[in-house]
Amino acid sequence: MKAKKWRGILLVFLFSLPVGAQEQETNVYVGSASCRSCHETEYESFLSHARKSRSFKSVEKMKKGLTDDEIRGCYGCHTTAYGEPGGFIDLEQTPELKNAGCEVCHGPGKLHIDTQDPARIRGELTIDLCHRCHTEERVGAFRYKPVIYAGSH
Repeated sequence: MKAKKWRGILLVFLFSLPVGAQEQETNVYVGSASCRSCHETEYESFLSHARKSRSFKSVEKMKKGLTDDEIRGCYGCHTTAYGEPGGFIDLEQTPELKNAGCEVCHGPGKLHIDTQDPARIRGELTIDLCHRCHTEERVGAFRYKPVIYAGSH
């Protein structure tokens, strides 16, 4: 009987939250492979042309001589949503988020996938999204070319 009471309290609490707060709880990162079934052409193009689709390899290649904290510092740009709720944690817990995938630019995909509603995902991308990771300092160091202009999907 106690479980029913708590379940009822939880439902009342959830439905009393503003709509954005409810979505925040349910809209989680699912990984780029989840996009493939509906966006196969874009997905294949992303894998073929976007270096960020293989970004975790850079971390693995460069980690020799780095401390664990330094390596975790790389995760913010080389994985999907590291440090954010539902984002990359580590290779064992969230291997589907190990690369900087579709959701880095388009946002968490669960609600979009569940509803197939285009309004539930970021469709219009701006260069400002790129600048979160591709700072002026990194542009020269990594020969950065914005995917947003490269037509990779």
